[in-house]
Amino acid sequence: MPGVLRTARLTLEPVSWRNLPEVTAIKANPGAFSTMLGGIRSHQQVETEMAQDLAFRSRFRTGMFVIRENNHVIGLTGLHERPDGRGIALRFAIYPSASGRGLASEAAGTALRHAHSVGIRRVVAIARDTNVASRKVLGAIGMRPCDTFMRDGHEMLVFESIQDSFV
Repeated sequence: MPGVLRTARLTLEPVSWRNLPEVTAIKANPGAFSTMLGGIRSHQQVETEMAQDLAFRSRFRTGMFVIRENNHVIGLTGLHERPDGRGIALRFAIYPSASGRGLASEAAGTALRHAHSVGIRRVVAIARDTNVASRKVLGAIGMRPCDTFMRDGHEMLVFESIQDSFV
């Protein structure tokens, strides 16, 4: 499949309509998605986001990916345009059963490198100050804190990765 990214342990498959049931399950799972902007999603919300993800991919040659380990879906990662205007953002969410083995860092790092390779110079990511696991992943893949803001009574940390062009 075009656009598939591979690591030693994972396959990152660009999301498509055929992944709708898998993406819906992840986005409805509180353990995987409750701390994401907007929280867990309904089927209708996932359909709307899928259309947005596919439009993003057609514009930027990258986007969201389903993460597979041994052909089993364990999460999502990739890029989207933040609705708050902060820019193009990296997202990742994995099922709790897949956490603790470095898979989120492996997948998110691959998606970040791919974004830079297709010409996206600056990528941001947002994590709650209390979300230590996400903050560790973002640090492990080379993203650095650059700003903070408050959302719904929570301090949110903005991380960024800037790829300077090598001319």
